[in-house]
Parts: sequence; C-alpha cells; structure tokens
Amino acid sequence: MVVELKEYESAIEIAKAMDSDISKTKSILGDYLRRLDSIRNLAERSKKIREVVFKLAGRKAAQSSLGEINLGDLSVILDANPFHELTVIEQVVRSQQDKLLVLQKAREALNWVDQIGDTEGLKYLVLESDGVPEKILLKIS
Repeated sequence: MVVELKEYESAIEIAKAMDSDISKTKSILGDYLRRLDSIRNLAERSKKIREVVFKLAGRKAAQSSLGEINLGDLSVILDANPFHELTVIEQVVRSQQDKLLVLQKAREALNWVDQIGDTEGLKYLVLESDGVPEKILLKIS
C-alpha cells in the first residue's frame, strides 16, 4: 500500500485528478480484459490438448509445482504455460476492478466538490492511499 500526501489548489482540481484516475483505470482494465479473453481461449485449448495426450498415453495429468521457485516473497515460474498467465491476469483484473470501484465510490463522496468554485487562499492537502483520497485537510495559507 502506497500512502501519499498531495496538495491541490482547488476542490475542482481534486475532482479532475480523480476523474482522470477513473478514466485511466477503466482503460487499463479494458486492456487486461481483452488480454484475459485471449489467454483464456489459449488456456482452454492447451488444457484439451493436454487431456487428450495424457489420455492417449494412459496417464493422469499431474498438477505439479515443478518449475516454481520461491525467493522470499517472490515466486518465479519457469517455463510458464497459459494457465499460469491466465491466473496472473485474472488477479490483475480483480485488482483493477476493485480499484475502480473504490475510486468511483470516493468520487461520489466528493460530489460536493463540484459545487465549490476556486477558493482563494485555501489549499487542499489530500492523504491518498493507493491513489484514493482518504482524508482532505483544508489549509488556510
């Protein structure tokens, strides 16, 4: 989790930054969803081929963790297959969807900002956690 403190000149500037983050997140999510569809098809074809080959060979498909190395908190997959890629893309999609929902809820909570114009002599210090405003400090300068 990344926590930052950002300073804005106006409430409108905060709203614009959030709208930009929402648009960017939607775009990233769309790209990953397209990629997910593509790799899901490849993973399904790969699964069918594996099943046929193992059936013809008279063996059961083994779900082995061979080729996976853990280096502390980092997992390295050697010779990754479409299922590995599918798993990580699904994880990214879920994360981006969660981020988008949080951003949209935070933006809804900031609807009052649309009604505030520029306020001279007032600074807005915004505590953000992973790019989402959690606290706004109104500071008279």
